[in-house]
Amino acid sequence: MKIPKQIRSLVEDGLVDEVLRQLMSGKEAKLYVVRCGSEIRCAKVYKDASQRSFKKAVQYREGRKVRNSRRGRAMEKSSRFGRKQTEEVWQSAEVDALRILDAAGVRVPKPYGCFDGVLLMELITDAAGDVAPRLNDVSLTAAQARSDHRVMMRHVVRMLCAGLIHGDLSEFNVLMEEAGPVVIDLPQAVNAAANNNARSMLIRDVVNLTNYYARFAPELDGKKYAGEIWTTYEGGALHPDFVPAGLFEESTRAADVDGVLEEVNEAAAEHEERQKRLRRDLSESA
Repeated sequence: MKIPKQIRSLVEDGLVDEVLRQLMSGKEAKLYVVRCGSEIRCAKVYKDASQRSFKKAVQYREGRKVRNSRRGRAMEKSSRFGRKQTEEVWQSAEVDALRILDAAGVRVPKPYGCFDGVLLMELITDAAGDVAPRLNDVSLTAAQARSDHRVMMRHVVRMLCAGLIHGDLSEFNVLMEEAGPVVIDLPQAVNAAANNNARSMLIRDVVNLTNYYARFAPELDGKKYAGEIWTTYEGGALHPDFVPAGLFEESTRAADVDGVLEEVNEAAAEHEERQKRLRRDLSESA
């Protein structure tokens, strides 16, 4: 087929030898099956920000660190250079997340690098060697649904232990290879410790998956895996082999707002007293 404009530079640089066919066009990118030497891989060509339909992208970028201060200032001002840098950070976020999660034992496509807005990664296939279907296109038995749900909860736990939350996880972001489910689509991956929306995104991810698998295994319906995972994480007890039971009960105890305010006021008073002592000491030593 004709080589897409975005992939031409990769062909010229010898990173891609042949574009075999377009796989699909999604809300944020187009996917192609390509040949790299003797290997068949996937090329993800990111769409321009003006063409993407991914909602509330700013929420997902919260907490992402930019090492170069000039780059960070430009992104905040949203200048033309800043918008370009924002795009590069958005694109590189996925390859970074894939590398982190692959090392953490989460089944994701192996990344080979992001070049000029094109992510080269492993092509996930089924038992016959064809492109693996999405979870929403597969019919499951109750036993398989229970088993795959356990696998996905383990993936979610390991992602969180690695400091990341998918942020858009559902039956549409999981591929089914012969060995089990594979997590895909991670440019919006959230920094669990630095994003104020982390908890709600983790809960949404887990609820989405559990509700889907419950269609085939009704006993999963109503289980509280999300709260259990997040509370264990907040308590510092989450580890990669943690297995949630789904029996978590939300606390019904009212928040002690007055107690919190009292602590804040005490801390402020102590700070003011320290400042007074510091000013007095400086005045006496002058």
